[in-house]
Amino acid sequence: MFGIHDLALFVISGLLLNMMPGPDSLLIMTRSASQGWRAGVAATWGIGAGTMVHIVAAALGLSAILATSATAFTVVKSVGAAYILYLAYGMLRSKSGGAAVPLAAPAPMVYRRIFAQGFLTNVFNPKVALFFLAFVPQFIDSASPTKALAFIVLGLVFNINGMLWAHALALMTAQASTRIKASPLVSLWLNRVTGGLFIGLGVKLALSKQH
Repeated sequence: MFGIHDLALFVISGLLLNMMPGPDSLLIMTRSASQGWRAGVAATWGIGAGTMVHIVAAALGLSAILATSATAFTVVKSVGAAYILYLAYGMLRSKSGGAAVPLAAPAPMVYRRIFAQGFLTNVFNPKVALFFLAFVPQFIDSASPTKALAFIVLGLVFNINGMLWAHALALMTAQASTRIKASPLVSLWLNRVTGGLFIGLGVKLALSKQH
């Protein structure tokens, strides 16, 4: 259908790729562990919405600009790296509260802000756009007259796989956090450790190249 072939292989490969650790997974795990599974799900939906932007852009050929224009790639990459470092800064500066409540948990974030974090983290990562350009076309017949439609269908399959995995990750992380009865101090240091990891990811993205 639509010139798509090896769909089963695409589904399996996509699921394995979605399970690889990265900024999206770290964000989901951090929010789930510190604020519960609903916060993780909010991040998941933001990431899924960001992925849809990449899918539509790639299907329309806009992502090809990132693959061919060094300037466009550098701009998007720089914005993405800056935003990831901004998130890291917010996590690292989280405090345990005032002197009267030395172990107070970091203030919870509203879900719409968590959604926005997931969305922006994903949208401003040009590597996601280039991934779709490199990976998805391998499963579309070169002679297909509906390549754009096939691209969108495969993108939706990939995104659904990713959303299913991300929801499971949010639930598992929240349950694990509940089992160990994480104290506010643990939640605080979880933010700081994740903030450190985000710094590494932000620097890695800033230093990345097109190819």
